[in-house]
Amino acid sequence: RLVVGYALTKKKVKSFLQPKLLLLARKKGISFIPIDETRPLSEQGPFDIILHKKTSKEWQRFLEDYHEVHPEVTVLDPPNAIEHLNNRQSMLEEVADLNLSSFYEEVCTPRQLVIMKDPSSIPTAVAMAGLTLPLVAKPLVVDGTSKSHELSLAYDEASLPMLDPPLVLQEFVNHGGILFKVYIIGEAIQVVRRFSLPDVNTYDLLNNVGIYRLPRVSCAAASADHADLDPRIAELPPRPLLEKLGRELRGRLGLRLFNIDMIRELGANDRYYIIDINYFPGVD
Repeated sequence: RLVVGYALTKKKVKSFLQPKLLLLARKKGISFIPIDETRPLSEQGPFDIILHKKTSKEWQRFLEDYHEVHPEVTVLDPPNAIEHLNNRQSMLEEVADLNLSSFYEEVCTPRQLVIMKDPSSIPTAVAMAGLTLPLVAKPLVVDGTSKSHELSLAYDEASLPMLDPPLVLQEFVNHGGILFKVYIIGEAIQVVRRFSLPDVNTYDLLNNVGIYRLPRVSCAAASADHADLDPRIAELPPRPLLEKLGRELRGRLGLRLFNIDMIRELGANDRYYIIDINYFPGVD
């Protein structure tokens, strides 16, 4: 019998601990036990695995202290490793350092710029960094709230001071409006297609001004797996590339439960961009 203690938000409990999963777990001899965060972990359990998605410093210390005393318990995943993904500046650093020449595919990250404060300085900072409009603006901190996944698209320089730091600005890359969500659970990899932002052409740049606030992009409701798509856009990234990417990032990030948001540059079938990495994503 395997005992999994879990510390999850109400939203994550509802989406993750589905009746089908719990039934399958029982058949496999796996029990899911909620963790009471008001009591010491040492008074609960015993646990074989602790599965969690909490971001508070207090919880991190709570868990790290427990793991020092009980190193035999598997923690999915270590708080210090998860923390790396809570900041979009550090999130993609490991990807930028990768050398993933696999056959002919190239994996990189969009050029980006971090703005900590003073919105009025954004146009100058963008010009000095040599970034090309349009730019995707994302909150710097990823804290599990829906706000941390909100995006804005800035079409013109004059509108940039309307943005709200701290944030990350990424160059927009045309990608056929399709994003690949690559789920990594241990050594298992699953890929799904999601509708994403539409491509931006010269006409759009000349005729659009301002900041466009966007609802959450690429959520489960935006599935494109059964859509009638151009095969060149719909084709999944090569399996050997994904396996190598998963292996490298597992080692570098120290994580076993995460997903990668990945796009293929339109007209460049061998160039992929990683634009986000999320810990313990929705695995519906």
